[in-house]
Amino acid sequence: MALIRATCSDCGDVELRSRDLRVRTCIDTSEATYLFRCPVCRMIEVRAAEDHVVDVLLAAGVHSEDWLLPAELHEVHHGESIDHDDVLDFHHLLSTPDWYTTLTTMTDR
Repeated sequence: MALIRATCSDCGDVELRSRDLRVRTCIDTSEATYLFRCPVCRMIEVRAAEDHVVDVLLAAGVHSEDWLLPAELHEVHHGESIDHDDVLDFHHLLSTPDWYTTLTTMTDR
């Protein structure tokens, strides 16, 4: 099993085994990242990975997985965007005892 040096944003350079990393590639954009849990602070680090980095990691035996962008990104949306005032109004609505009934009647079409 290969030893790989990576950099934790808090701890600096750390040594990992190939099984401690994972390469993730977005099928829609072809962008890749690698991620690992720092053996010192236990935080998960995610880094962008260029093609040559992906090739080196895969050659070292790092597991790879593909993923797709969420389908919601391709949906067509109608109406105005939600703004700060809408969020405040919703927050106020949630503080009322009958918020659910009010919200239901507002969304009935």
